[in-house]
Amino acid sequence: MKLIALATALLSAGSALGFAPAPMGANRVATSMNAAADELYIDQERRNIMNLILVGSAGVTIAGLGLPYIYFFLPPSAGGGGGGVTAKNALGDDLMAADYLESKKAGDRSLAQGLKGDATYLIVKEDKTLETYGLNAVCTHLGCVVPWSAPNNKFMCPCHGSQYAPTGAVVRGPAPLPLALAHCETGADGKILFSTWSETDFRTDKKPWWN
Repeated sequence: MKLIALATALLSAGSALGFAPAPMGANRVATSMNAAADELYIDQERRNIMNLILVGSAGVTIAGLGLPYIYFFLPPSAGGGGGGVTAKNALGDDLMAADYLESKKAGDRSLAQGLKGDATYLIVKEDKTLETYGLNAVCTHLGCVVPWSAPNNKFMCPCHGSQYAPTGAVVRGPAPLPLALAHCETGADGKILFSTWSETDFRTDKKPWWN
């Protein structure tokens, strides 16, 4: 009987312990873990926001650096009517046809800034009007700028001896091709304009090699 009474007492004590409230220390641990989880969630949100800010800043920086390079390879914007590019002098000033012709003699061939910024010859005809084409001054051999020699009535390259006729046609190598052409006209505002020559090269009766 004593054994039965002892077993009953032990079972009653175990049941009471099973339904006893958790110790205060355990509650503190659980509360700390929940707070840590909330803080981790907030930190993750902050991290995501910072990542978005960094990505956005990097995109703006890359665009700011990249766009000038893109614009560099685009042809200059139109400087007058007809979609042409305004011819400019060595100082970057627009060339006005009337003033330019007044300052030049018949037969003059002087350099101006043309398509894509290339040095391009403006040609003054005997009647003191501009020729309808300009000549790119870059030698087709190795890219030297070819000067005009008025005494010889030719373009003569000082680098390797290539020579070109007044129209830019090759008269002596090693240059393999004539000087590139560009249309030349006067805009409605009086400015001298260059535009792309895309039709047949009148000197060779062939398609233009520069297009």
